[in-house]
Amino acid sequence: MLAPLRRTAVTAGLGATLLLTVSTGSSAALGATPPANPYLGPIGTATMHGDAEASDSTPNPGPGTGAVNADFHAEGAACPTILQGADGFPQALCTRITDRAPVVLLLDPNTGNTLAQLPLTKGSLLGGVYAYLDNDDRMVTVDGSGNLLRIGHQQAADGSWSLTVAASTDVSQAVTAHCGGGTCDEVESVSPDWNGRVWFATDNAAAGFVDPADTVHSIVLGSGEQVANSISTAPQGMAVATDHALYLLNVDANGNPQVVWRQAYDRGPARKPGQLSWGTGATPTFFGPANGTEYLAITDNAATTENLLVYDTATGNQVCSVPAVDGTENSPIGSGNSVFVASTYGYPYPAMPANAGPSQPASASITGGMTRIDVTASGCKVVWTNTVPSAAVPRLSLADGKLYTVARHSALPTGSAAALGGATGSSGLGSVAGAADSYSYAVVDAATGHLDSEQGIGASPTSDTLEMVGTIAPGRIQYQGTMTGLYRITPK
Repeated sequence: MLAPLRRTAVTAGLGATLLLTVSTGSSAALGATPPANPYLGPIGTATMHGDAEASDSTPNPGPGTGAVNADFHAEGAACPTILQGADGFPQALCTRITDRAPVVLLLDPNTGNTLAQLPLTKGSLLGGVYAYLDNDDRMVTVDGSGNLLRIGHQQAADGSWSLTVAASTDVSQAVTAHCGGGTCDEVESVSPDWNGRVWFATDNAAAGFVDPADTVHSIVLGSGEQVANSISTAPQGMAVATDHALYLLNVDANGNPQVVWRQAYDRGPARKPGQLSWGTGATPTFFGPANGTEYLAITDNAATTENLLVYDTATGNQVCSVPAVDGTENSPIGSGNSVFVASTYGYPYPAMPANAGPSQPASASITGGMTRIDVTASGCKVVWTNTVPSAAVPRLSLADGKLYTVARHSALPTGSAAALGGATGSSGLGSVAGAADSYSYAVVDAATGHLDSEQGIGASPTSDTLEMVGTIAPGRIQYQGTMTGLYRITPK
């Protein structure tokens, strides 16, 4: 059983007082790394959420709690996906500010400078976000024309680098076949399974895969449902959350995708401020203490407090539903028996995907806060909460037991018009709210929730990390995307 809870006050490095609820007898309870997918690059750096299971954990140690260098690289693009292959070269999938079209960047592993770039065909806003690196260090993504691309990089005799499309498979017919042809739907995200299939899901909730023979198979999950987050894969199948339900899919006896189970969740009365869609903001997270995939977790969109929902992967039966945060667009972190959830309530995004819909309320201040919930023999228990205002999807290092994120602090009074980010809850580039906010590199102890260190890294809209994921590469290097580029954070 967990020990009794106690409340303490912690003073952060930037002068903020954080309320912290901790269990005096809890341990980190962190598990091993998830099962390695043979068609992915290195665990921890091959996908946006680290691995096929979307655990948001990494076997690599982070930059630590000491002083750091935070080198900013302006790219003229938001860079939510920064990955690193077995060859050590970081690659980023960014969305350009000028036309919101995706571009792939190859980065110098020693400096973070751009070595080469490759523009891609523009699709939906979130279509320029999700990708992965395969076991040949190629970036795999679907562009706006409906082609599954495998993008390689190579060095010329003169030392220059280039990015080229090594292979392309047209998946557009399978995607548009469910809505009468045309450009009515676009691929949202992709992930490989353990048999070489590349699974995908679309904005309008079609799902399927490209098999090793380059044949495309797809089905529709639910009429009127939408997908606004990435998919995840495990040996048990592919998990995807629509704005109505969580699904586990696999392959039937005829080689076609089939729904293994479906679980509807409370999607609430409307989108909350700080979310990009009406429904869960979570990529499904596989986790567990035995094989790393026996549980599957998302958050719902219940009013007024969202719940962490944990399911048995094999059966779809609900293990628990526990109040977690007021609202989140972030995927849960899962490791061993533990799940970590960060609030994004009130976060002022500069742009919304199509059909996001209005939020209720129309605007709100950033509330912040993180929580850890453990699965126990009798259900699920809250181990700790804190009020760290995380402005990125935190990344859990299994090597040092720390959660690495970026915190956002407003210099304006809570509730002021500028602090709210305008009438819609979304501030634009150069807004008063963005100019007044500061950003800091923050390290939280996973066992206790204690804010171990916090160091300022920027105070302008270009430093806005937009709740994007940080990637921790070997050598204690952390890459963190922002609204206009990326940070390369290293120990000083």
